Amino acid sequence: MDTHAHAQASDARPVLEGPDIARVLTRIAHEIVERAKGADDVVLLGIPTRGVFLAQRLAAKLEQITERRIPCGSLDITMYRDDLRMHPPRTLARTEIPGDGIDGKLVVLVDDVLFSGRTIRAALDALNDIGRPRAVQLAVLVDRGHRELPIRADYVGKNLPTSLRETVKVQLAEEDGRDTVLLGAKADQ
Repeated sequence: MDTHAHAQASDARPVLEGPDIARVLTRIAHEIVERAKGADDVVLLGIPTRGVFLAQRLAAKLEQITERRIPCGSLDITMYRDDLRMHPPRTLARTEIPGDGIDGKLVVLVDDVLFSGRTIRAALDALNDIGRPRAVQLAVLVDRGHRELPIRADYVGKNLPTSLRETVKVQLAEEDGRDTVLLGAKADQ
């Protein structure tokens, strides 16, 4: 996926560090509680890989604020992507829907980077096969612009205008050993 292209370590610069990521997730959690009027029917679904970790962190923050358990799961979109034929086969990730399901709930999709919007379109298609939520919202750590579809995030950690010659790489402790968002030049292909 282009948004996770490996930037050369020498030319990538951090735009968010660990404390910044923690702070924006706390802000997003408060915004969710405010918009959802208490988050009683909120279900968080992370888009693998890093969206799942972000969803888990958001759930923990929401639980601190609301003092109740927030259902959290993951939504694999691999088979719903519109670029399957253009890339080598991928390993399927896991879809884990909380026990109470999503019917009639406010589902907040969580991803690390919003770019073209195609990943989120695939997530909406996958969600459609699982159930019928009352509403669907989107929370992203970084919105880098360049939308190809009419999709926008409801909750954004950081708006990061980029050129198409740049890459945005999110690293999270659970997967990469550290929390950072790097902006770098795209390697020549």
